[in-house]
Amino acid sequence: MMISGAAALAGVIGWPIAHSLSPRLQGFWLNELGIDGAYVPLAVKPEDFSRALLALPALGFKGVNITLPHKEHALALVDKADKFAKRIGAVNTISIDKRGKLVGSNTDAFGFIENLQAGARKWRPVRPVLVLGAGGAARAVCAGLMGVGVREIRVCNRTRCRGQTMAQEVGEAIIPVGWDDRAQAAEGVGLLVNTTNLGMRGEPPLNMPLTKLPRLAVVSDIVYTPLMTPLLQSAQERGNIVVDGLGMLLHQARPGFTAWFGREPAVTPALRAHVLGSVSDT
Repeated sequence: MMISGAAALAGVIGWPIAHSLSPRLQGFWLNELGIDGAYVPLAVKPEDFSRALLALPALGFKGVNITLPHKEHALALVDKADKFAKRIGAVNTISIDKRGKLVGSNTDAFGFIENLQAGARKWRPVRPVLVLGAGGAARAVCAGLMGVGVREIRVCNRTRCRGQTMAQEVGEAIIPVGWDDRAQAAEGVGLLVNTTNLGMRGEPPLNMPLTKLPRLAVVSDIVYTPLMTPLLQSAQERGNIVVDGLGMLLHQARPGFTAWFGREPAVTPALRAHVLGSVSDT
């Protein structure tokens, strides 16, 4: 639809930014809901990030998403941050309030849990969880899991000290596990989550033996290129419920859109097909 001079403005800041799926995703909702608004990609170098962010209120923006490499820096620049942003140590969504203040949040935890519950409706936070990786995505996943009541999260990373740091900074539910012990660590879990880039198109494969994983456990991979990763294929073949990573991307975008444009969007098959059209072209 055509936008007017009164259009609500939002966007995504990153460097580089051409690969971002956010404009395609948010643009779908704007068009679907008939909103007079625009969501634009903003390519901002790290050395220019502070000035760009602080200029947003003067430019009339309602808010922005923040992507690599700016998420951690954004936490130090916002006027206020929610508990998830503080726990994760990064901001991925900023809203600008009526006073022009920057309010930071991290919606990745929300996106992960919403995607998990939509794709595995029978999953309950009663058994331990095994998380592969200890980066920013792992922090978001662990924060989300603790938020819904998971009491034991086994974090397995190639560098064990990063898991120990996560346990200190994110929450006592986290138990660091050595990478060589990952197969054994799957015993008795109700959920296995890969937060690494292993298995992503163009990256090394993920070697994760599933022999100890219970058949009733859910397996989730935050990678969505390819949509059905080798981990998910192996898990599905042995009878586990699997949840792909695209839904996390889609659901994490909902809170920002609602805050900026005043309407609550829905994650639908039509939206998935629209975004997948872009993914399959890359």
